[in-house]
Formats: sequence, C-alpha cells, structure tokens
Amino acid sequence: MSALQSVSVRRLTAAALTAGALVSVAALPASADQDRRPHRQRVEISNVHYDAPGRDDRGNHSLNQEWVDITNTGRHSVNLDDWTLSNRDGRTYTFHRLRLEGHSTVRVHTGNGRDTHRDIYQDRRHEVWNDRSDTVTLRNDRGRVVDTASWGRGGHDGRGGHDGRGEHEGRGHNRR
Repeated sequence: MSALQSVSVRRLTAAALTAGALVSVAALPASADQDRRPHRQRVEISNVHYDAPGRDDRGNHSLNQEWVDITNTGRHSVNLDDWTLSNRDGRTYTFHRLRLEGHSTVRVHTGNGRDTHRDIYQDRRHEVWNDRSDTVTLRNDRGRVVDTASWGRGGHDGRGGHDGRGEHEGRGHNRR
C-alpha cells in the first residue's frame, strides 16, 4: 500500500467515524430528553363568577360572591408563588405561599376572608371583575400568560355577562 493510499484510507476511516459519532450524538439527546423531560404544568382558569347575585352593595358577602377558580389539571403540585391574576384594567392579585396540588382547584374571592387550601381572598373593598365585559389573565412567576377567560363585549360568549360565567379564550367554551 502506498503512502498516498494509506493517507486516503485514514481520512475515509476518520470521516466515517466522525459521521457515526455525530449521528449517535444527535440521536442521544432526543431519547435521553424523553426520560428527563419535566412534567408540564397544567394550570388553568376553570370558572369565573364575575356578577355576584343580588345588588352589588360592595359588602364583603357580595364581594366574595365574585370569584375565579384556578385548577391544576396535572398530577404534580405547582408552586403559584408570585403568579398573578389580573383584569383588563390592570388590577392585579399576586399569589403568595400557595402550592396547588395535582387535580385540585383554589377559588380566589374578591373580598376579605381567611385563606384556606381551597379558598383564598384578595382582601379588596371594591369589585374587580366588570359585570358587562372583562378579561381575567393568569400569569406565571415569569410574567408569561398561562390562561385567560373573557366575557361580554370584547369577550367571546356574546351573552353580555348576565349569568356570571366567563368564557375561556384559548378553547372557546364556557366554563361551568
């Protein structure tokens, strides 16, 4: 075998080994990633009651009849610390020290009350959600929109907000 042939064989062998290594490296992260992929958070606005029954007298009982349900549809608990719930006008509630267990719901009331694992209170003295039309936006601790629900003009339900139930924008169905 000549020196020229020997160099060519070495180059071809090196090229084949390099190509094989690249293919195996490219395939490895895809299969390894499936095993290491973190669980996806599945938190959503599951129900909105924006129009308290009876006269809106700004009393605590009336304010607490205005609420938003946040549901974790996943198996794993989700830390909601520093997540926010806001209306179209920018009134914002920030969650503190709340871990939402898998397959569970927390109801966020507008008025004052004692927080539990099922009910939390914004401690406000005025309504947050507009009875005619509004949008509820849930954002994670990085400020990214997780879910929204709208009603009335500018919303998608076309009912003018008379029954106190919001519509989920992302999926286009009423939450009941």
